Amino acid sequence: MLRILPGVRIVAVAAVAAVWCAAPSALTAQLAQARGIKVFVSVDMEGLAGVVTGSDVSAAGRDYAHFRAIMAGETNAAIEGAFRAGATEVIVRDSHGLKQNLLPGDVDPRAKLLRGQGSGPKNMMEGIDASFDAVVFIGYHAKAGTPNAILEHTSTGNVIDLSINGVSLPEGGYNALVAGLFNVPVVFAAGDRALVEQLRALLGPMEGVAVKEEIGGDASLGLSPNAAQAAIRDGVERAVRNRAARTPYRMQGPYTMTLKVRTDRTLYPGAERPRAGEAVFRHADLLQVLNAFNQMK
Repeated sequence: MLRILPGVRIVAVAAVAAVWCAAPSALTAQLAQARGIKVFVSVDMEGLAGVVTGSDVSAAGRDYAHFRAIMAGETNAAIEGAFRAGATEVIVRDSHGLKQNLLPGDVDPRAKLLRGQGSGPKNMMEGIDASFDAVVFIGYHAKAGTPNAILEHTSTGNVIDLSINGVSLPEGGYNALVAGLFNVPVVFAAGDRALVEQLRALLGPMEGVAVKEEIGGDASLGLSPNAAQAAIRDGVERAVRNRAARTPYRMQGPYTMTLKVRTDRTLYPGAERPRAGEAVFRHADLLQVLNAFNQMK
């Protein structure tokens, strides 16, 4: 039996009461602080400062090495901003092409780098889970068919449009849905102006940096790499500090995906083809929907 000494019982009860009566938000903040702040950074290439043609982001391109260095610079700016905001861990996902663009030695050593294609449905979000507190997109681009955009596409040049539950989505949209499965909000995006405006319209007001904008159809007007990196560093710092103001992006399941393509691929098991160039797939699991998308895109 526990013996309560005179004068101690009141103090103990008061201490317990103080803990249990604390505001839930304060307790959440204290728990988050105790376990640290984790930030997930997904990095593409088409939305980097100065990129204007497909050859800029192709390993066979004349200037690929130059833009690969710019990719590392914008990635490191995001990492620095996250740590300035109090992050204790940053995971970077190389998200472009075969996912072998960022060289490990070029990435801020405080962060961990996930590179390589992989085969899972998370793709550009491989590595995300419920332990993260915020997601950052760097070098992202607008969806296929977006006007006044630079190198706009949705995953591959074969995709005309991807919609889930009637909502047409860019890569940043379905990647935000993946983060939402784990209750993690997207807090920041950098890319061309069309991308930033598109994601704000879809995900709500958020920090973002438009590093360039389309001019005359095939050209871009944009920030220098140094200016873009400074803006990304400051924007990510603000975004991570204010992450509680952002809510995860979610849709109510079950999910219906409608995929429109230029050339039909083999149907994923369970998918239907109502007409040439279109496939429909329904499932209660979003990751199964993305598996179907990855096969048929």
